[in-house]
Amino acid sequence: MSEAPLIALKQVTKVYGKGATALAALKGVDLQIQAGDFVAIMGPSGSGKSTAMNVLGCLDTPTTGEYLFHGLHVETLSRDQRARLRRRYLGFVFQGFNLLARTSAQENVELPLLYRGEPAKTRHALAAKALASVGLAGWEHHTPAELSGGQQQRVAIARAIVTEPAVLLADEPTGNLDTHRSQEIMDLLWKLNVDHGITVLMVTHEADMAAYAKRIVRFVDGVVESDTLNPHPTALQVPLSSGAAPTDQPSDQPSDQPLETA
Repeated sequence: MSEAPLIALKQVTKVYGKGATALAALKGVDLQIQAGDFVAIMGPSGSGKSTAMNVLGCLDTPTTGEYLFHGLHVETLSRDQRARLRRRYLGFVFQGFNLLARTSAQENVELPLLYRGEPAKTRHALAAKALASVGLAGWEHHTPAELSGGQQQRVAIARAIVTEPAVLLADEPTGNLDTHRSQEIMDLLWKLNVDHGITVLMVTHEADMAAYAKRIVRFVDGVVESDTLNPHPTALQVPLSSGAAPTDQPSDQPSDQPLETA
């Protein structure tokens, strides 16, 4: 018997507006993602890929259909319960980094822990560990203005993994970076996935970035047009960039315990 998927979308639709102005962004999406997978989500503008990511990240809810996360019906949860699920199980990385400009790297990474009510000593230790895992030990007190674009994205990734999420959702994570920095970030995402078990879902329009993924899912007109395995991910073919490998990051495979949404 095959292992139950970590994530399953079943005939998910998303409609914005009503009547003549209604827009169907998703039109019956079926998608399964196993724990430890690395999935690149691609498609042209308006294809539904960003809407699908918002649903997967519990930032939006389906109009109809089912969203199961580790067996839990997410579409039935309240707003507060979805927020708890995000804080406990999901990490987010964005194209624009979304770092606080006047705040140090350490303090930026501590933010999710602050929202969870962790004490200062715990926040400091976990943030320092997350920064070290993305190759930024010694950069804790630098502000974003003192960091390169690649370093800023590493801070953003450290912030996303500091809570030890099961799933990392990355929206165009290399969109603002040059080719070399993009490869460094993709090497890092690969290491987090392969060595530490974090499931990675990445939206990208760049085929060379999608080539790092184990699966490539293409959206067209609100449906999944194709879902193909990538037998030769890029990271298996080239040496990892120096300093890109995270260390001492605990495994983030979801446990068999019930989800904490109450």
